[in-house]
Amino acid sequence: MRKYLTGAAAAAAVAALALTGCSDPTAGGGADAGETQAADWPEQTADLTGTTLTIWAAQNSNTVPEAVTAAFEEATGAKVEIVTIPDPYEQGIQTKVATGDKPDLAFWQPTASMLTAINAPTNLQPLDDAPWLDSYSPEVKDITGTLDDTRYAALITSPAVQGVYYNKKVFAEHGIKDTPKSWDEFVELGRTLKGEGETPFFEMAGDRWATQWWVQVQLADAAADGLWDRVNTGEEKFTDPTILGAIETYQGLIDDGMFNDDIKTATLEDQADALLAGDAAMAVQVNSFFGQLQAKADTAELDDTIGFFPISPSGNVATVIPDQSNALVAFKTGDAKREAAARQLLSFWLGDGYADFVADRDTVSLQPDVPTPDGVPQALQDVHASLADSVGSMQSLAVANPDLYIYLADMIQGSTTPEQVAQQTQDQFAQLARAQGVEGF
Repeated sequence: MRKYLTGAAAAAAVAALALTGCSDPTAGGGADAGETQAADWPEQTADLTGTTLTIWAAQNSNTVPEAVTAAFEEATGAKVEIVTIPDPYEQGIQTKVATGDKPDLAFWQPTASMLTAINAPTNLQPLDDAPWLDSYSPEVKDITGTLDDTRYAALITSPAVQGVYYNKKVFAEHGIKDTPKSWDEFVELGRTLKGEGETPFFEMAGDRWATQWWVQVQLADAAADGLWDRVNTGEEKFTDPTILGAIETYQGLIDDGMFNDDIKTATLEDQADALLAGDAAMAVQVNSFFGQLQAKADTAELDDTIGFFPISPSGNVATVIPDQSNALVAFKTGDAKREAAARQLLSFWLGDGYADFVADRDTVSLQPDVPTPDGVPQALQDVHASLADSVGSMQSLAVANPDLYIYLADMIQGSTTPEQVAQQTQDQFAQLARAQGVEGF
């Protein structure tokens, strides 16, 4: 599954991309590196006979564009090739772009840190004047996709959110009518369920990547108060009380037996099975977890069994973490005709083709004028609704994204302490920040 991170290899990739931005004669379609120019937006169905566009996609997003690109081909005469880049997807693309190999469009995590990692000002087309921007719902229009006040990513599906998925039947069996309204209530509910013989929480440390959500949801209030701005300047560190305290709280819950017995080896599939069966009451997860549930149950069963609520220290504030399947970027290839055709495909995708795209993917609509299909489970609609009051995740707001999840998984295995996790994460963060030329590191 996706990691949502740049990873330890990112420092080298970022450095290579920075060099590419200085030396690539084709970067920017003739404009100086980093220069932002107003682009024209062709009519959505203008004739593109003889034009071939390439879209790079990950293994979990390569089917997303099939229907909408087929419709675009029929409407314009263009040819669109979808190329699957093997996992780890982000590192693969960074390496290719650093050598001058670019597609016309690609799925990309639309966070500031990942736009920095791809050297957006040099390598990506700005989308500030896109004709479809005003079609977005207000809560998603400006939630992601920008770097230094320039838009580089087109959001196509509802951004992923960190929150709590729960088994409605387990709650009902224990007389729980209301979901928790704060972190303390959430933990207290877990302790009550444990006392009544239930497994309160399920974690999948065998797959590792979701361990970080338990820490990040605890940081929602601090994030709203500028935590990641302080981390980005070195004013605050992962080793300071706020982030270290969240790690220690997570470890304390594990030590108290609040999780599944097989926490060290459990996988995403195990987590989905347990929540559906009621073998665990709750799991802190993101949207891709629900995709796993959808592979195991139909909408009717999911609506009957699975609910969702956001959680934060003082309330129900969600933590948003857009992933690469949520957005597209258009590259500067040096070919003005293909660059314009890429913009035209985005206009079609989020214009004439959007209603059919939403229906084909059975996903929540981002546009008020395009209804969400009836088959979208209620939990996913609740996830989307939580975006209105959400705060950004580490991936969204930090200048670099260290491998926190790996260090947390090691802690769960018993090989490191919370203090060591915080120090390892801080050290890697500083390394990545230095590689990106961030001041203060």
